[in-house]
Amino acid sequence: QVQLVESGGGLVQAGGSLRLSCAASGRTFSSIAMGWFRQAPGKEREFVAAITWSGGTIYYEDSVKGRFTISRDNAKNTVYLQMNSLKTEDTAVYYCAAKLEIVRLWVPEYDYWGQGTQVTVSS
Repeated sequence: QVQLVESGGGLVQAGGSLRLSCAASGRTFSSIAMGWFRQAPGKEREFVAAITWSGGTIYYEDSVKGRFTISRDNAKNTVYLQMNSLKTEDTAVYYCAAKLEIVRLWVPEYDYWGQGTQVTVSS
């Protein structure tokens, strides 16, 4: 079992920055992959970014490339999402997720999910 706790969400003006954190606890795996997804009201959950825990392979959704950066600190079992140049359309609940099998990381078929953290970008 893996527990995930997100933090760092909040209200920010367009053009601003936020850094989300996701702390993993419980049973962890060297091959686990971590992803960030988001869900806006009335919309489906969508992929944002993913990173493999040991290999450092990274994926981004096209609309966040160049603005968001996913990173990890294995010593702290924590994954981060640095979000810069935020836009109003980035407003959503952001979820951290963990996946045991490193395949199709852009699909929301993950094994464990956090509770989500709200990010609101005002104009």
